[in-house]
Amino acid sequence: MPRRQLARTAAFWSVAVLLVLVLAASGVPSPLYRVYAEQFGFGPGVITVVFAVYTFALLVSLLVVGGLSDHVGRRPVLAAALVLEAASMVLFLAADGVGWLLAARIVQGFATGAMTGAFGAALLDLQRPDRPLGPLVNSAAPGFGLSLGAVGAGLAVEFLPSPTDWVFGLLTGLCLAAALGVWVFLPESSPRLPGTAASLVPSVRVPTSQRRAFIVVLPCLIATWALGGLYASLGPSLVAGVFGVEDHVVGSLLILALNGTGLIGSLSMRGVAPTRLMVIGALVFAAGVGSTVAALATGSLAFFFVAAIISGFGFGSAFLGAMATVTRGVAAGERASLLSAVFTVSYLGFSLPAIAAGVAAGHIGLERTAQVYGVGVIVLALLAVAGLALQARRPAPTPLPAPEADPAAVR
Repeated sequence: MPRRQLARTAAFWSVAVLLVLVLAASGVPSPLYRVYAEQFGFGPGVITVVFAVYTFALLVSLLVVGGLSDHVGRRPVLAAALVLEAASMVLFLAADGVGWLLAARIVQGFATGAMTGAFGAALLDLQRPDRPLGPLVNSAAPGFGLSLGAVGAGLAVEFLPSPTDWVFGLLTGLCLAAALGVWVFLPESSPRLPGTAASLVPSVRVPTSQRRAFIVVLPCLIATWALGGLYASLGPSLVAGVFGVEDHVVGSLLILALNGTGLIGSLSMRGVAPTRLMVIGALVFAAGVGSTVAALATGSLAFFFVAAIISGFGFGSAFLGAMATVTRGVAAGERASLLSAVFTVSYLGFSLPAIAAGVAAGHIGLERTAQVYGVGVIVLALLAVAGLALQARRPAPTPLPAPEADPAAVR
């Protein structure tokens, strides 16, 4: 009996919702780090280690299975990874020490890494040719999902008697239901190219046709995600340690201020040409981070939130511009590999600087660490703008043959 599959448009938006769900699950632990620190007795250094192991596991997964769905199909990769995501939620439920938290984040990292390229590629496969929303959803989903997860967890901590049980129990059920839905209803959209075994060799594979664009967007990716990493790992601790506000909801709202306005930046600027959008976004982002450094110096929490909003708007705009630039014209069979490379770089920027910040905070304090971190991020953002200016002055290369029409008709 044939499966009853979703229509193309319904499948596109279903994938978008599931991508947000997965990213929300990855954002849930951020407001809970302080809760776990109080329960298990550890400080900022351990918080960033717990944060970092997730990112490293995600990176390993991206490098090994990030392009697998180009070869075996989107459905099996997504369904298996969603089951693994549910398993990580169960580990969070059972956590009674740092070891359990590390195990939960490692399993969650593997699951999220496996899904990142497959979800992103499925969005590009399933988008309407006359309305290409794939890059927009790919760029907006991280901010929206992380905000949703962080704020939801923050509210649970403040208002529910057993917040971790509620949050991780609900997510376990949602992930299992999503895995079943993907397997039963999602149409397969991958061209299923040969070379499955070769795709499992750890590597970052950027298609030749996209390499120049990839290099151009690189500083922008690192700058924006590095700030996101600081907020996700130490943002609530900054609110408590620098500004003296212990309320968990306030700490989670800081993450919303950055990531939520990133969504607004993506949506409101989606009609701007990609290169121009990257320039505008990077400049707004740099201005926002500069305001963040000033807010830390003045001790104004209100100014700090305003700066996060400005930074977030620039983040969303710049990241959408980068995503649209690097995915323009990519062939169907190379989409998962390219997006895995993009997110590998992004998550390296998300994790390594944040780990360094956690270590530095133990020596020079959270406030000074965040200020130095901010200056470094500003330099990277301005470097991205300078790189785009140099690119515009160079003569255009001989155009490559246009890629063939997408063969990934919904099956």
